[in-house]
Amino acid sequence: MPPVALITAEVVTATIDHFTSLDQSGDKGAMTDLAKRIGKEQPALLSHAARVKTTHGDALGEAAVFYGTLVWAMFDRGFAKKLPRLLPQNLTDAQKIVDDELAAIPDLAEKPVHERVAAGVRERQPHLVAKLVELMEEDVRENAIPAEGAAIVFPLSQVVVEAFDAAYSHRRPGQNLNPIVREEPKVGRNDPCPCGSGKKWKRCHGTEAA
Repeated sequence: MPPVALITAEVVTATIDHFTSLDQSGDKGAMTDLAKRIGKEQPALLSHAARVKTTHGDALGEAAVFYGTLVWAMFDRGFAKKLPRLLPQNLTDAQKIVDDELAAIPDLAEKPVHERVAAGVRERQPHLVAKLVELMEEDVRENAIPAEGAAIVFPLSQVVVEAFDAAYSHRRPGQNLNPIVREEPKVGRNDPCPCGSGKKWKRCHGTEAA
């Protein structure tokens, strides 16, 4: 049975509290470490978000990276070492799903940006999406992001949610970040063969492995 990818309200709150604490403390070292880690573990995610910078400028690019990083941090807090690395195809597939779900909303362009939510993404990750809606509404209201810029950044954040949800739940698997763990201890060449024959490993099933 595939794992359930639901991010709980508690994980969402804890992640926001952590980001707020980092921001208020001005701990640049911690933020640099965080940036290095996501750069190492999720390069496709950063590349996807960075396209906004190339097309729309630094300010929107930074907003896209922030929202993408925030979504990753919530999944990372929720599933830690079990979280896979997104591949470009994960994001491409998620982009199509979000685009199709948004296109199905009547009078989409007439709605405030924070109400332009892909129905399936909201259904799969209600707590996470609710927080993104809240943050996006606040950013637009306080002019931290212009509405036309939010219309670019908000769908992208939903794409990241969909990509991680699908990768963790194995609907569209990503790449395993963890080393393969042996179910059986490694057998030395001169150890007794685990099959119980009484022969050494190298004289029994070890010959097949060789």
